[in-house]
Parts: sequence; C-alpha cells; structure tokens
Amino acid sequence: MSQSLVTVFGATGAQGGGLARAILADPQRGFAVRAVTRRPESPPARALAAAGAQVVAADLDDAASVHRAMRGAGAAFCVTNFWEHFSPDRELAQASVMAEAARRADVPHVIWSTLEDTRDYLPADGARMPVLMGRYNVPHFDAKGEANRQFFDRGVPVTLLYTSFYWDNFIHFGMGPKAAEAGELLLALPLGGARMPGIAAADIGGCALGILKQGAATIGTAIGVAGEHLGGEEMAAALGQALGRRVRYLDMTPQAYRALGFPGAEDLGNMFQFKRDFERPFRARRDPALARHLWPGLQTFREWLAVHACKIPLPHG
Repeated sequence: MSQSLVTVFGATGAQGGGLARAILADPQRGFAVRAVTRRPESPPARALAAAGAQVVAADLDDAASVHRAMRGAGAAFCVTNFWEHFSPDRELAQASVMAEAARRADVPHVIWSTLEDTRDYLPADGARMPVLMGRYNVPHFDAKGEANRQFFDRGVPVTLLYTSFYWDNFIHFGMGPKAAEAGELLLALPLGGARMPGIAAADIGGCALGILKQGAATIGTAIGVAGEHLGGEEMAAALGQALGRRVRYLDMTPQAYRALGFPGAEDLGNMFQFKRDFERPFRARRDPALARHLWPGLQTFREWLAVHACKIPLPHG
C-alpha cells in the first residue's frame, strides 16, 4: 500500500482536488489518496472521504503536521496558495517545510506545482515594471520559482510541474467580462496580441496523475501544461458564443491594470506584462499536446465553457 499512497496537499483546493478526484476515479486504481486539508470536517473533505480517500489534517505552517502527512507515502503532490495570504515569504517557508518533510520521509517521488521566477528573465530593478514587496516582479510567480531549490538542494526526487492561467479565474477571481456600452461585454486584459496558455484548474490534477503514472522517468525534469494557448480576441469570441452576448477584447496597458486597485492588481498586472513580453519562452514551456498525452481528458477552452459558462458572474443589462 505504501508505494501506491499519494499524499496530496491542498486536496480540497483547485489543483490538489483535481488530482485527488482523478486518482479516486481512475479505473486502473494504481494509487490511493491521502488527502491533506486543514479542515477535515469540511464538505469537500467529507466528499473525498466518502469517495475512498484517507483524509488527514495538516497545516503548511505547522511543520510537525506536514511531516506526519508525508510518512509512508509513495509519492506526494506539493502546492501552495499565495492568494490565501498574499505573502511570498510564507510560500517559501511552506515549500521548505514540505521539501524537508519529503526528505525525512524518503518519499520516492514528489511533484512540486511551480511557476517561473521572473527575475531569471528580467531583474527586479523597476526598469520595466514596478518592484513589489521589496524584491519581486511577480510575487506569486517568483516565490514558487525560487522555492524550486528547496527540493533540489535537499536531493528530493522531484518533478517540477509548471501550471497555466486557470480559466476558472473567470468565475472565482473577478476576471470575467465587464459591462460596456449597448449591452456589450468587455474582456479587459493587458496581453496585447500575445497568446496565453490556459487550462481548466482540475485538469492540472489530471496531468499530475499522468506524471505519477510515468514513475521515476520524470524525476529531475520540468513539465509544463496547458489546455490551449489563446489570445484575447479568441477568448472573447469563445466567451461570447458561450454566454450568448457579444464580448469584445480590450487590450489594457499593464499600468492601467495595476491601477485597478483590487487586492493583487499590481501582482497580476506585472504577471500579464511578463506573459506578454516573454510570450515565446513562456508558451514554449507549456505544450498542450504533452498535457493531453498525460491526461487524455484535457479540456479546450470551449469545452470548459460548455460546462462552466453559466457560473461566470455577469453584469446586468
């Protein structure tokens, strides 16, 4: 049992939840799930338990609980949630705790959900975009990328999983279309003409299962996943068709986006600018064909919209 047991952090969240559900629904039944959550009595945790997961309580800020959750695991999926606390330093500390726990437990395979450290592409000197929190360009990217070394330096057998923009952000993050004149809707993003890798959040978990099925072959490698690479015009057209209303793409400047004032606006403005300015390497790392090989159920944007468009909050009129 221990060699097939996967400790899944964030098991009631977007990525970890996708992996936990994919494992539990897998007809091959090659893995068992240890679902890690701070709230084992929550409805999502209870649903996982009912589906056959072993649900355990742990908090990434409590090292002892993380070490207990790692014991006896044949693999682990490690992820952090910047948007819960907006602290890159806390993300770094949490990654360190998971890496150390994996090392001590001698976990044979760890998947670390990560993103680029944008400072490998442009220095955080304020020349092209504002420096945030003292030393970051894009805090929720940079801290995850910086944390890669927490696993490598400890000799943890890790696969780096580079994720993409969640299409679910149109539902949960307030990025959906906004009201315009004459009943039109606007999709306002500072992408210029760049195409952006995107994915259904749950499909990241499916791709992680595909990585686990490859065993040791991916250890020490970096794998990027996306459902599709789409430009603003393409996303607007697909949204319009799914919503039954005209949606027009508005290319904002990153400066204007950063000035919107909602929590995280500066971080996201810098993120979109990075994706625009470094489109070629950012897209090259995320191959939809590879993602589909890992997870044959991978959705396109239009397929995702067919199920989820009804959940996107829209202005009246």
